[in-house]
Amino acid sequence: MIAPEQRKYPRVRPPRSIVAAWQAGTQRGVSFLESLSVGGLLIRTKEPLPPRSLMQILLDLPVGQVRCRGIVRNIQRSGVAVQIIAMEPTDRARLFAQMTKLLLA
Repeated sequence: MIAPEQRKYPRVRPPRSIVAAWQAGTQRGVSFLESLSVGGLLIRTKEPLPPRSLMQILLDLPVGQVRCRGIVRNIQRSGVAVQIIAMEPTDRARLFAQMTKLLLA
């Protein structure tokens, strides 16, 4: 029996045109995304970040740029899973608009 999905927000695999510029402490990078949701994202990284690392993230979306702060919750083989913990209302509206377009596609 498969357990029901317990995520608060649906995830999508974004197109490769969507990238994230991020900074965590002294580490910086620009990475593709494995998955995206209103509550978090999976960022591809070659060098994993420690759990509970705080990150500043800039998403370059077709609907506009989105700035947010996140915290590393999990380390995957392909990158790090980040929970979004802070975002301006206008950025949240842009992310929600992009997610709506991706979910309907």
